[in-house]
Amino acid sequence: MTVTERFLDYVKHNTQSDPTSGVTPSSHIQYDFAQYLKGKVEAMGLEEITLDDKGYLMATLPANTDKPIPTIGFIAHLDTAPDMSGKDVKPRIVENYDGRDITLNAAEGIVLSPTEFPELLNYAGQDLIVTDGSTLLGADDKAGIAEILTAVEYLQKHPEIKHGKIRIAFNPDEEIGEGAHNFDVELFGCEFAYTMDGGAVGELEFENFNAAGATVTIQGRNVHPGTAKNKMVNSILIAARLIEMLPEKETPAHTEGYEGFYHVVGVEGSVDKSTVSWIIRDFDRENFESRKRKMEEIVAEINREYPGCATLEMKDQYFNMREKIEPVMHVIEIAEKAMRDAGVTPRVQPIRGGTDGAQLSFKGLPCPNIFAGGENFHGRYEYVAIPSMEKAVEVIVNICKEVAGR
Repeated sequence: MTVTERFLDYVKHNTQSDPTSGVTPSSHIQYDFAQYLKGKVEAMGLEEITLDDKGYLMATLPANTDKPIPTIGFIAHLDTAPDMSGKDVKPRIVENYDGRDITLNAAEGIVLSPTEFPELLNYAGQDLIVTDGSTLLGADDKAGIAEILTAVEYLQKHPEIKHGKIRIAFNPDEEIGEGAHNFDVELFGCEFAYTMDGGAVGELEFENFNAAGATVTIQGRNVHPGTAKNKMVNSILIAARLIEMLPEKETPAHTEGYEGFYHVVGVEGSVDKSTVSWIIRDFDRENFESRKRKMEEIVAEINREYPGCATLEMKDQYFNMREKIEPVMHVIEIAEKAMRDAGVTPRVQPIRGGTDGAQLSFKGLPCPNIFAGGENFHGRYEYVAIPSMEKAVEVIVNICKEVAGR
């Protein structure tokens, strides 16, 4: 099968993760897809196939040479983002894109336009896969899954390409930050690996945010408004003040590159009780710790004004993998050469987000991130260029060649 055929097949499977379920995988539909893929890798004749009860699928393409070569891995995630429905995805191929607006859904007036998404013009003349405007597409990360399996099949069909033992893994719940939590690094047994979970062609990432989540619960005091003077404590107004006390220009909408931010992601409340949730992000560890202290300071200030009304719960989520990759930079050099050999210019850049590779790197598996080819993830305007997926396949094969050559 071609990478396009695989991708069009996989996006038919709804695999949205659920951040509220409290179980792993967070949605049974992810496990259903893992079982489906297990059948596919069995049919390919792969070995050491395991699927545990939490939805982690692993398999092996055995080495085809006696030469001692490090075992390496390629990883992609099963789930799609909870941000938008992944059910009944109806992908469409736009052949030889002409650089103009693409009508996704005429009835709803949904248009994918280079005016709003100028990156589209980079794909003029290429075949694109788009949505019908009612769901996300699922290139994040079913493109990665399709690319890995297509590369493995290519290596099977070309035994003249010598390679060491290659491990593949597909895991659940990356989109809710839990993809690496139950990943058995020892069972995977690799010296290093790559997640195929990046965006546009050429992306190569080994820096990501340090990340924390913070929730402030505010206990107010509700009194009938007719007799509320000097008695009522409106928790909603306190929540609004908390939000305003953080730097106005340090939000995702005002930052880029290596700039960190505070991002309010949820507000719920009544006069009696409210909660406000943030995510806190920064590449620099000292700045990250400073941001967390800032959150503690504003809650303390509120509690001085309204004694004991606010409770802060703050938890680290993941850390910048750079400190784990820098001692093994040959892992990056291999990927860069593999891209150049495929005619791709490597674009080393920070991930303004997280990746399973970050957590895996801290679990002892160096794991930078490589492009899968998609754009506009997590929404109705998501698309992927077919040549981008084909280049990703070529890069995977080239990595296997380069590791064997070394």
